[in-house]
Amino acid sequence: MASARGVGAVRVSWDQVFAWRMGRQFVDPRGGADAVAVVGRLAGVQTQVTSAAETAVALRTTQGKPGAVTKALGEKKLLKTWAMRGTLHALTPDVAAGVLSLMGSARTWEKPSWTKNFGATPQDIEALVKAVGEILDGAILTRDELVSAIVAEPRFHPLEEQLRSGWGALLKPLAWQGALCHGPADGTSVTFASPARLIPGWRGIPEPDVAAPEVISAYLGAYGPATPETFDAWLSRGSIRKPILRRWFSELGDRLTEVEVEGRKGYIRTEDADELAATAPARSVRLLGAFDQYVLGPGTGDTALLSADHRAKVSRTAGWISPLVLINGRIAGTWEVVDTDLIVTMFDNADAPLPELQDEAAHVARAMGTSPLIVTTE
Repeated sequence: MASARGVGAVRVSWDQVFAWRMGRQFVDPRGGADAVAVVGRLAGVQTQVTSAAETAVALRTTQGKPGAVTKALGEKKLLKTWAMRGTLHALTPDVAAGVLSLMGSARTWEKPSWTKNFGATPQDIEALVKAVGEILDGAILTRDELVSAIVAEPRFHPLEEQLRSGWGALLKPLAWQGALCHGPADGTSVTFASPARLIPGWRGIPEPDVAAPEVISAYLGAYGPATPETFDAWLSRGSIRKPILRRWFSELGDRLTEVEVEGRKGYIRTEDADELAATAPARSVRLLGAFDQYVLGPGTGDTALLSADHRAKVSRTAGWISPLVLINGRIAGTWEVVDTDLIVTMFDNADAPLPELQDEAAHVARAMGTSPLIVTTE
């Protein structure tokens, strides 16, 4: 791997890395960026739970309130679709196009195990892409309307149950190939549209080799230093073939610099290397909401960020990711809101910094649109 500064030339501490990431991600300090800028900087915000996405964005601004993500989606400045790890994300259109390209390049729907689990062959998916492209040409349809239109063709009858599933397993490969995305909300009903029709100036799905440099750069600009394997865990849960993944990184050449962080090596964008090396450790307390990108980016398995002893308290059953307490950028506890109480649970029986947490509780109340919250500890 090429490095503008030589292999191992940049050595930093984890405290510096976490302070740099918090700055890049508008966690500390908070900024005045709008929802589109925040989502762009984070390379997408998970929207499996819409309120969590709203909280993630609002907590990264000094005045943000819930509704900014939904507003940007309605203005077609953001796109909502199944992206990283097969989960719903709000993304800027350019990042979305690149991510979808890389997700599609894994061709997960062509694996026999996928066909066994979901009942659709690769030929079925190819036919669905074509059919849905025609159905959504100029139309925005609810799930029921879309599926009813699909199964009007007899060959798709056996797939109806899976197509109607809220998990969207059969729809994800269509999203990754640019045939559909989520459309504007229709009351409580999910809608689907063609991104080419929905998003002004939609550029289509680029070739993976064209998309990879931009997606990798966007990722490292928020979550670096990182390895190719960490990037792929964030992107596809390890579905990209390793030789392809390594080639994508290698071809970035001098755009990447190797960094050593307390014995662990990874890559950062060369344009960020001096800033990272000059970053001082943070002295801050921050609260972040459920499913926050701060932990989803590097992954809950990163033991420098989250002790393995406490991983199960953050990465819980059914894929739930707990709200986070950050002390100097490290995950030091979790929290929840019950009525007007913000209940904090610190790890390892550590003392809770109550004055700082109460200051943060005011930001949480603003970001969630609730009445003032009082911090209590367990």
